[in-house]
Amino acid sequence: MRSVSLIVVVIWHWAFTILRWSPDGPMPTSPLGFFSGLWIFTWLLQVMPMFFYVGGYVHLVSWRRARAGGESLSRYIRHRIRRLVLPAGALVLIWTAFGVTVASVSNLRWIRGAVLLVISPLWFLAVYVVLLAVLPVSLWLHRKFDVVVLVWLGGAALGADVVRFRYGVDEAGWVNMIAVWGLAHQAGFFHRRLVDSPRRWGHALLWTGLFGLAGLVFSGLYPGSMVGVPGDRLSNMGPPTFVIVALLTFQIGFAEVTRPFFERRLERPRWRRFIGLLDHYALPLFLFHTTGMALAKACVYFIFGNGVSDDRLPDLIWWLQRPVAVLGSLLCTLPFLVLFGGRRTRGVRREDLRPCIEDGVRRTVNDVRPRAS
Repeated sequence: MRSVSLIVVVIWHWAFTILRWSPDGPMPTSPLGFFSGLWIFTWLLQVMPMFFYVGGYVHLVSWRRARAGGESLSRYIRHRIRRLVLPAGALVLIWTAFGVTVASVSNLRWIRGAVLLVISPLWFLAVYVVLLAVLPVSLWLHRKFDVVVLVWLGGAALGADVVRFRYGVDEAGWVNMIAVWGLAHQAGFFHRRLVDSPRRWGHALLWTGLFGLAGLVFSGLYPGSMVGVPGDRLSNMGPPTFVIVALLTFQIGFAEVTRPFFERRLERPRWRRFIGLLDHYALPLFLFHTTGMALAKACVYFIFGNGVSDDRLPDLIWWLQRPVAVLGSLLCTLPFLVLFGGRRTRGVRREDLRPCIEDGVRRTVNDVRPRAS
């Protein structure tokens, strides 16, 4: 689930980014701003809530394994923060140095905007590091107050929206960077309990989230898209709104309802190898995907000039070019995966995700099949 979440984001950026060039640099937009009704797909394709949810479960499982092996919580947190910060920080520093150098030599005004566009998708790693840093507090709250913590965080997210929209205090919205994503992360602590509960709980979460989404969106208080759309007065993601809590509930329910189907597939060696491949390259692919996309667009510009451009209305030709846009960005990202993809992800696969996958397969044998019979 975590790997697929990252890959969905990568393909979304590669395929559906429309760059409008201005003197200050490229301004991104997407087909959502040109077609009414496409926003409904973001209810499944905006996968950041699921990423933080899975992150919470992985941290709980891996911490318990580390504690059983004698590792302290502080060392566990430092190790995982370092594993995230070092590659992401190096990438940011390299792009920043490149932008400063080019700007000073050529006096290009747009280079700053281009660099910001390349590194901006890494925002979620900063939130992820904060959630790791406060993991001792999260674990204590989980032990002390259990599910009530989710209610408190949901209330904080709703309260921040009230202060923001009713009283015009826009700064209150940034509280939700911790309240909403912290709720998603904390909800991951309950994943095992949800798996062991009756199947109707998955359906209850799915329909509760779906009804909540529909009610909030069609009330006119929030936009329908779960990603930012240029021109909209409000974005549900920057900063996140209470709508993302409803989206999280819907996606958890959807994942739980479809879980038996995928667990049965994971009994097959080919599926396990495929999931292992996704897991191995998902994070480095995410880290370098905007770098590859920038190189692909630079190659197109130097080879074809302005003859090929995605700065156009999303007409039939633009849609037909989408596979080419994805393939070109992938080819320009592959060298970075070869150079940096191996050692970086090996620890994640062995320490975190493989126990989760193997545990899911065991539950399939011991749980799903008896229910089916």
